[in-house]
Amino acid sequence: MSPLGLFTVLLGAALPLIDFFIVNVALPTMDHDLHAGPAVLELVVAGYGVAYAVLLVLGGRLGDTFGRRRLFLAGMAAFGLTSLACGLAPDAWSLVGARVAQGASAALMLPQVLATIHSSTSGTRRARALSMYGATAGLSMVAGQILGGVLVAADIAGTGWRAVFLVNVPVAVIGLILAVRTVPETRSNRPAPVDVPGTVLLALSLITLMVPLTEGRAAGWPLWTWLALGAFPLVAAAFYVVERRADRAGRTPLLPPSLFALNGLRRGLPLVVPFSIGFGGFMFVVAVALQQGLRYGPVEAGLALAPMATTFFVASLMGPRLVGRYGSRVVTAGGLIQAVGIAMLMVVVWRDWPDLSLAGLLPGVALAGFGQGLQLPVLIRIVLADVPNERAGVGSGVMVTTQQSALALGVATLGTLFLSLEPSMGMGDALVITLAAQLATIALTLLLSLRLPRKVS
Repeated sequence: MSPLGLFTVLLGAALPLIDFFIVNVALPTMDHDLHAGPAVLELVVAGYGVAYAVLLVLGGRLGDTFGRRRLFLAGMAAFGLTSLACGLAPDAWSLVGARVAQGASAALMLPQVLATIHSSTSGTRRARALSMYGATAGLSMVAGQILGGVLVAADIAGTGWRAVFLVNVPVAVIGLILAVRTVPETRSNRPAPVDVPGTVLLALSLITLMVPLTEGRAAGWPLWTWLALGAFPLVAAAFYVVERRADRAGRTPLLPPSLFALNGLRRGLPLVVPFSIGFGGFMFVVAVALQQGLRYGPVEAGLALAPMATTFFVASLMGPRLVGRYGSRVVTAGGLIQAVGIAMLMVVVWRDWPDLSLAGLLPGVALAGFGQGLQLPVLIRIVLADVPNERAGVGSGVMVTTQQSALALGVATLGTLFLSLEPSMGMGDALVITLAAQLATIALTLLLSLRLPRKVS
């Protein structure tokens, strides 16, 4: 794959991740314009995240079967159209529906990125491309909130919050033109049929967990939220039994349990969960705290995270050289650095709230970003290192589904914790406790990092 082809697929990777976070700083203006209310606003976030997570593995399987370039093009086109629908939505429920469709479009596009990289590169080129993917993923998550703040404040031609969606349309058109010319077509030599029972059960598992956790607090925890959470372990167990039975029968299930026999995936994937829960929750909570607690404007709230984006990028560039020398211990070191950064943020919030300045936030945010930049790109390399080319779509789908589900869970769990504590404790103390909860997820990541294969392929 040419450098321009790599740039094109990385652009396709950036768009869905940017759009998961870009709405965080736009939510107050959406609420004002659409009179949405907290429950519907959370659906604007959750509808995208759930549809995205539910369909990712299926998107990877379809790419293996019908061609990854073809699915990438279809996903990019659909993402542009659904972004236009979001930007033109006349009311809150229309926006929710368009966001669900946008998440489904992203699920067609994103798995093809890692699968294309995996099947069209090898050796040092693959390692470099995966490092760039990891850097792109991390930067996109931070840049989404920065870009969202700038676009909302700029109010281009009176579009306000709508610009955070409309900006995707020309980018998607450019991506389509580049992809037609530069992205190679790849597919599995042994494509498998769609696993309908597995797809349905995976969708039900994620929906019964993520929807009640995301919507429960805003909706007042009605009976359906508890019934859904009670059903989750039963549906998840049924999914595992069906997939294991299909695997043992020689069929290719949606998420083959045998895939977890691969050392890198088995040891690396569990780290992605606490890492992404902490990342997703942090980004959401900080956006709310800065705008509602400190009355920062959308630009200030976005720029508060600029040091995180900068140091993440620097660390991700250093990563390949450090991995060559120290192996997976780079992940452990990154976790320690991130923990120090979050602890520094806890101290300055506890000490200075509500007079906290951007300068006060800078050291902790910068250190946390540097630590994250040492972890995520390396984790992606470890998880996918042993996945054979013919299962690249499935492996990529598992990786991004885990990451996306955990990001959404972070918003649901840490976000719910923060918003539940704020009325009684005040926003400053609620933020300190939520950061302490994130510190616990970092501690778990550190412990799990000690089990990683020392050598990184």
